[in-house]
Amino acid sequence: MSGIPQVTKTGPKTFTPAEPILGGQLVEGRSASRVGVAAAGSTRVLGVAVVDGQSPDALVTTPTVVNGRPQLNAAPLATLVSVAYGGIEVPVTFAANANFGDRLVAAANGTVTPAGATPDARTIVGTCTEPGGVVVATNPVGLMRTV
Repeated sequence: MSGIPQVTKTGPKTFTPAEPILGGQLVEGRSASRVGVAAAGSTRVLGVAVVDGQSPDALVTTPTVVNGRPQLNAAPLATLVSVAYGGIEVPVTFAANANFGDRLVAAANGTVTPAGATPDARTIVGTCTEPGGVVVATNPVGLMRTV
């Protein structure tokens, strides 16, 4: 074989959301090549959303009438979401306390939680890299290095 083109070299990759996504949430692959907020224990996590976004189907392009005048939101949410993966360190929301170095899995609503002693290797989404770990009662947001 003479060679192949490299699709992604560095940085996040961009996907079309299937639903509203907030930056910092884990995202998983969905049908029609779209992404959505990752479910607990998902084996299809692609990475962490870097920005907020919404489905193009939810984008409002017709004005509504307010006090007799048409109004249109001039700053709608983006219809593409950048997703960090492959060793990138990003802040995420933890659903449970985690120690520095803990392997992490998807929890509900795109959050992460420690994997426990014998996790299914397909569900590991990253490693807690927050110095000193994360105590949810104090601050549930901490650093994770993606896989």
